[in-house]
Amino acid sequence: MLFPTIQSFLDKAAAQVIPENRLPVLNTLVDYCKAQTEAGKVINLNFICTHNSRRSQFSQVWAQTIAALHGIEANCYSGGVEVTAFNERAIASIQRTGFKVSSEETENPKYSIRFSDAAPSILVFSKVFDDATNPTTNFAAVMTCSDADENCPFIPGADARIPLRFEDPKAFDDTELETQMYDERSLQIASELGYVFGRLV
Repeated sequence: MLFPTIQSFLDKAAAQVIPENRLPVLNTLVDYCKAQTEAGKVINLNFICTHNSRRSQFSQVWAQTIAALHGIEANCYSGGVEVTAFNERAIASIQRTGFKVSSEETENPKYSIRFSDAAPSILVFSKVFDDATNPTTNFAAVMTCSDADENCPFIPGADARIPLRFEDPKAFDDTELETQMYDERSLQIASELGYVFGRLV
């Protein structure tokens, strides 16, 4: 189902060793998702970071892709504390991984991202976490950066608030390590979300 380059990337992600100190929070997310499915509910995850431009977008795209791969009913979203734009470096990383990307050319572009010709595209763009396109109830707020986690102690309507923090690849913008670090962060996120959804099947 997946485009071949994406499948190869996920195979690489599955081979990554997840540090022991990451497992407790990942298992918290597993438990939340299991509880939703056992209650006959759809899994709704809203990945939240300050600018909704890199880590939260990576997380939304990978979570939706991996859920579809496993046949798990899930709706994955993302948002921020403020609106910026889906960073072009993160988009480039997504494309290197094999996703097909199209967009509207605006100040804050809306991107249509496809992982398969047989599945709906994923719509992604920078927005606040309570944007009208995001859920208002029956969801977990997954905090993907320390800034948003610390400055948003309460997310209205969330069933759970899970601090799954990732280091920001922005630190390597305009350096010779830029491409490597964006791809490494994408790989880590794919690996850890693969762990989560892999325990639901």
